[in-house]
Amino acid sequence: MQNKYPVDKYSDHSASLARLQELNSRFAMTNGRPPRAYVQTFGCQMSEEEGEKILGVLLDSGMVETDSQNMADVIIYNTCCVRENAEQKVYGHLGVLKGLKRQNPNLIIGIMGCMTQQPVVVEEIKRSYRHVDIISGTGNINRLPDMLCEVIDKGNRVVELSGTECTSEGTPKAPRNNTKARVTIMYGCNNFCSYCIVPYVRGRERSRSVEDIMEEVKNLAASGVKEITLLGQNVNSYGSERGLPGGQAFAELLHMVCRVPGLKRVRFMTSHPKDLSDHIIEAVATEPLMCNQIHLPLQSGSTEILRQMNRKYTADQYMELLTRIRNRIPDVTISTDLITGFPGETEEQHRESMEFIEKCGFDMAYIFIYSRRTGTPAAKREDLVPEDVVHRRFEQLQQIITDSSYRSSKAQEGTVLQVMHEGPSQSNPNMMTGRTEGNKIVLYKYDKCVPGDILNVKIDTAKTWYLEGTVITED
Repeated sequence: MQNKYPVDKYSDHSASLARLQELNSRFAMTNGRPPRAYVQTFGCQMSEEEGEKILGVLLDSGMVETDSQNMADVIIYNTCCVRENAEQKVYGHLGVLKGLKRQNPNLIIGIMGCMTQQPVVVEEIKRSYRHVDIISGTGNINRLPDMLCEVIDKGNRVVELSGTECTSEGTPKAPRNNTKARVTIMYGCNNFCSYCIVPYVRGRERSRSVEDIMEEVKNLAASGVKEITLLGQNVNSYGSERGLPGGQAFAELLHMVCRVPGLKRVRFMTSHPKDLSDHIIEAVATEPLMCNQIHLPLQSGSTEILRQMNRKYTADQYMELLTRIRNRIPDVTISTDLITGFPGETEEQHRESMEFIEKCGFDMAYIFIYSRRTGTPAAKREDLVPEDVVHRRFEQLQQIITDSSYRSSKAQEGTVLQVMHEGPSQSNPNMMTGRTEGNKIVLYKYDKCVPGDILNVKIDTAKTWYLEGTVITED
């Protein structure tokens, strides 16, 4: 079945890329160095992957990366708008850039991503941040050479907000990690949870073709990548907009990815509980490369709040799904997302939610305070929970998850786990670090390995958020 949406290919912009390469070459001859690019990403794993693509396009044009925006000739912020604090951070950074632009009038500043898919934000940037040269949305990374040429050649300010109706292919990528990579398999979302802005800024669900996904995965594996994470707002519904059974189509894709030579681990996120089918559970259970970890956002343990959130499942249905997963994959790690302070949430509903979350026994959780997003149904509600109450509830949930995570970690003491080596620990330079299949951080002393190696580690000590162990060697 043919896709119902266009595909934006990087090769379609080859003329602009050639022109940009020429301009960058001239810059290098004049300045004795190539132009420097600085890319900063705010947001989720999908935004991180898109940030790698933005940097990949800039490097492909002849620029080099710098880790200091003070030294940059091109600065791109790749933004997120799921929560208000992410937007406020961007505005704060844009204010700082005004001084850099004053010092270097030739500095090119661009803002891309979810945040700029909101008309009110675009107007605010156009009006209050005139030093921003490029304002572009989520689907235009392949068009970055076009936009940069427009700025450099003509001195024009570029506002390009189309692209949410298509998928992008062939975009070069500059991964931050040589052994791990993210691969987006679909864009957009059809769920329209009442608190979420994503369907409005990223558009409806659009699945990439199996052929394009597999080509990218194979190329990454051939380059030395050992672990792949498949990304989407709701990976479980992959292929459903083309008339394919979503859960089955995604399960079949998982089986295919796990057959790629060179890979050692495969993960995916994010899953919507209503679409996590037995086909997917079976793929995780039977494929040796599949990590025994599932991220399954709950959001609330109150069925009434779930109804108001438009989550399309009840607390009982979620628990039944958890039971099915754990029965089929006994050593599975379950992580989740939780929102506290949803409009109108009563103290009784909060207690109900806490009791349910305790029963779930999550290994990890990301807890968020409700963030009002203009344009969503929940934003119209006036029955906001008082700020002091929200923070108290947040701390209560945090304690439940801290206790649950510690119990999960404690159960690993004395066991031998397979750990993918990453390198020196950032928090403790005397230790090495890696991750288990369940995505738990493990610290150990061992330097006879390289990133991507799988080590057998006996867990000696369990902490709440990490484990310490001893590498088991053959000698």
